[in-house]
Amino acid sequence: MALVSDLLATWEAGVGADAVHRSLLLCALARGGRPTDHLAVPLGARDLDLFGLRRRLFGEWLNGRVTCAGCGEELEFDFDLDNVLRLPVPGEEPRAVRVGERLVRFRLPTTGDLLAAVAAGSAEEARTVLLERCVLAVDGVSDPALTRSLAAELGDGVARAVAEADPGADVRLDLPCAECGQRTKASVDIASHLWAELDHWARATLLDVHQLASAYGWSEAEVLAVSPLRRRYYLELVGHG
Repeated sequence: MALVSDLLATWEAGVGADAVHRSLLLCALARGGRPTDHLAVPLGARDLDLFGLRRRLFGEWLNGRVTCAGCGEELEFDFDLDNVLRLPVPGEEPRAVRVGERLVRFRLPTTGDLLAAVAAGSAEEARTVLLERCVLAVDGVSDPALTRSLAAELGDGVARAVAEADPGADVRLDLPCAECGQRTKASVDIASHLWAELDHWARATLLDVHQLASAYGWSEAEVLAVSPLRRRYYLELVGHG
């Protein structure tokens, strides 16, 4: 279980960061070490670690919302994290897929690849950069320029192969709408969900520190050393519970 100080340090480092860098911070929290140590971890393996971290920190049920694609109604869902944590952890070995007449060797995308794709600018260029980085060879030829020239031809086929090889990287739910009956796909972006929950927890914890420090003159370390249950009791005593 992560220490309160580690959780707050991760939150502080991520407040001004973008989503990809936050996912790296959370990965380091789950795996240990520095965020840069985990740039080469396949996205599915990273996200399985984040699902596990989320269960340890906030419980096994994840709550979310999605807008119905048919009528615009807000759909709520509860998701049992064990459904994902039973998935196999993907390895880092190269894979092969035939796309049309071409044999493509590829590896699974990583957070480092996402950072490079985000820096590329447009969505189309980001997709090409991902393909260029993850495709190792086409018909036995290892040439990024060749991969880039074949991006339109190879993109969808490689993307499908990646999704099949790394299901933990793109967890989706199929939700029925009680209003119109249409089914809507909901993507469970664990990095975003976990960051939102960590942000809420951190701000609530710092409010506790402020209120108890003001009432009793305790330092931040002294407040954080008190268990959550005792902290709630002290807040009730000073009229903040």
